[in-house]
Amino acid sequence: MRAIVVGTGAGGATAARELAANGFEVIILEAGKEFKPLRRLLKLAEPLRKTGLLSEKIITPLFPHYAVTRSANDLALFRGMTTGGSTVLSCGNMVRAEHGLKEIGLDLTPEFEEIERNIGITEFPKKRWRPVTRSMFEAAEKLGLKPKVTPKAVDSVKCISCGLCEVGCTTGARWDSRRFLDYAIKKGALLQTSSPVEKVIIENGQVKGVVVKSRTVKADIVVLAAGGIGTAQILKASGLPARDNLWADIVLTLGGVLNGADQIKEPPMVWYTKHDDYILSPYLDILSHLFHKPWKNVSINDRVGMMVKLADIEEGAVFADGKVQKTVKREDHIRLDEAVGEAKKILESAGVSGPYIKGMHHGGHLGGTVPLTKEDVDSMKPSWLPEGLWVADLSLAPRSQGLPTILLTAALALKVSRKITEYTGNE
Repeated sequence: MRAIVVGTGAGGATAARELAANGFEVIILEAGKEFKPLRRLLKLAEPLRKTGLLSEKIITPLFPHYAVTRSANDLALFRGMTTGGSTVLSCGNMVRAEHGLKEIGLDLTPEFEEIERNIGITEFPKKRWRPVTRSMFEAAEKLGLKPKVTPKAVDSVKCISCGLCEVGCTTGARWDSRRFLDYAIKKGALLQTSSPVEKVIIENGQVKGVVVKSRTVKADIVVLAAGGIGTAQILKASGLPARDNLWADIVLTLGGVLNGADQIKEPPMVWYTKHDDYILSPYLDILSHLFHKPWKNVSINDRVGMMVKLADIEEGAVFADGKVQKTVKREDHIRLDEAVGEAKKILESAGVSGPYIKGMHHGGHLGGTVPLTKEDVDSMKPSWLPEGLWVADLSLAPRSQGLPTILLTAALALKVSRKITEYTGNE
């Protein structure tokens, strides 16, 4: 039985790995090109940053694996368009994000445990944290915020503490979904890059394949794992009703100054504090450093950042042409302001001085456009999807998380792909 998997991030790679292991003939379609780390381009961008000439319009030309969508004047959305999807541009954080799952009766504990075993989860050693990061951790403790060391898929022996996880790991220290892709390929899967899917072919309520660059690729099963934007775009282009429920886990980093802090010389987000609908974590926001003009007068060695990652209001529309409408809602701004106040306390207590300047609002955890309901959990498939069409990414998660989401995405995809195997009898 032939299965097409669309996307190679945490969802697509996990689904491809599982389906290939269970005897499916798997074709993996990736819209982007093969991934190459972007560190050299970052060095080229640094001199331009000081002039204030850099803007988000040249992010993609400078960093071609990033797809940038300006969904509103106050929000930019980022996706990884390359082999490995957004996992190759991530911090490697592996937190169990479960917001909204209990309400629909979905327990992913077995899948979380299996993915964690497969990946190998560790903590980055405290002895290698920068002094300012240790000071901020201690400040958070004194403030009663109960900071925790972040579970990571990072081999500290291989890690060279370059701080550039989000432009690609050059040493192989950080796990990304290409490792699952490699396994799928060894099991016979075929990977095709530069192959953006335009729409799904449906005849008499049954999937027949997809259209890629005006050519048809036939299959019995199609698994969409192109993320909250990509999956919704393909569904709407196919005449199917993806929901206007897009969430993004909005990021806002408060920047301060400490001469010689060198926060860049460690992996981002080595610890975090968890609140009702956001986390705080030490984070030198590379995007704000390069492209947010209010940050341009401080060097990367002296900049110190404290991130807010917010579970935002689940409201945003994706259209068949790829355009996106999503704003930072008034309620989001109120909660961000509250969180920024906590971040400022940590910075001040750790000896980081002002001026404290907010970075750019951006989001890269994109989900919610094909949300599961209580009625869908047994099948792991929304009932309105045609026969043979499945979704295996964050689109299924009905609520924004305000947490790292790679583990959640992979766990959803693992459960979905096992349902596919069960329903098709391809065991």
